[in-house]
Amino acid sequence: MITALIKKIQYAAAHSQTLVIRGSGSKAFYGGESHGTALDITTHRGIIDYAPSELVLTARAGTPLSEIEQLLREHNQVLAFEPPHFGPHATLGDCVASGLSGPRRPYSGAVRDFVLGVGMLDGRGQQLKFGGQVMKNVAGYDISRLMTGSLGTLGVLLDVSLKVLPLPAAALSLRFECDQQTAIQRVNAWAGQALPLSATCWQDEQLTIRLEGTQRSLQSARNKLGGELLTDDTAFWHDLREQRAAFFRSPLWRLSVPSAAAALTLEGTQLIEWGGALRWLRSDAAPDTIRHAAATAGGQATLFRGGDKCSGVFHPLPPALLAIQQRIKQSLDPQGIFNPCRLFQEF
Repeated sequence: MITALIKKIQYAAAHSQTLVIRGSGSKAFYGGESHGTALDITTHRGIIDYAPSELVLTARAGTPLSEIEQLLREHNQVLAFEPPHFGPHATLGDCVASGLSGPRRPYSGAVRDFVLGVGMLDGRGQQLKFGGQVMKNVAGYDISRLMTGSLGTLGVLLDVSLKVLPLPAAALSLRFECDQQTAIQRVNAWAGQALPLSATCWQDEQLTIRLEGTQRSLQSARNKLGGELLTDDTAFWHDLREQRAAFFRSPLWRLSVPSAAAALTLEGTQLIEWGGALRWLRSDAAPDTIRHAAATAGGQATLFRGGDKCSGVFHPLPPALLAIQQRIKQSLDPQGIFNPCRLFQEF
């Protein structure tokens, strides 16, 4: 399998052809439109190593997320960043290349925080290894984490080593009636207290929070916070993670802002996650208007689903940061053959 991929990459580089790296297609909607010959990696699958006592798992990029999560559940462990699948065939490669995390992200960490190492093929067809199976400091660029969220523009993921965590002992969810600004203030205040918060969501004047920990800590938090106990909360958070709720229709914007940023006054409908740091916006407003509002609040705006991608999907980078991205791209993919324009219009 790897030999065949190397030959295709070397041929494309020699003949100035572009390649579109294909996994399950579950995240194909995300990012810009790339054109080229498909490079399918879905058959490169399987668990390479799993050490439950060490909280480390290594698997090939084409391994289905469902297979990984099932194995972890058998040992009462989880992928702590709660990755969205967006389809029944989502793979580990999809997960890492997209860099998307679920509701637990602000309280446990993002995908890149749990990536220990990767194996990959660069734009010359060279097989490279970065990182390992332990957390450690690195000098220079941490390529393992640079690959996370790069949407296949830097190379082809072959395998990934991840840190996993124990499954929370218990969970419950509470709901409160409040407006958007009050919700933002509350979740930021609670984040500074000794509360076992693991997810928040505000929509339509309702704030829902999830608590995870020991039964004793959950009861203590519930007594302190009050609120209405949400039944069937597992389904609620699962549907939020997978964007199955009616709210998630196109065009959908993803605004990343400081968690304490005031409520954004924008045309459309909003849903707020991550303790206020993630503002989903369903709106037909002009991209410049949305991006200006996000930037004014100290953040960025991404066109997540649908809409007109002609003006770019991701928030424009400052010239200095764009230059760094271009140098990294040039180093790993000198002929620019991988997923052109998927991440940035400039390459």
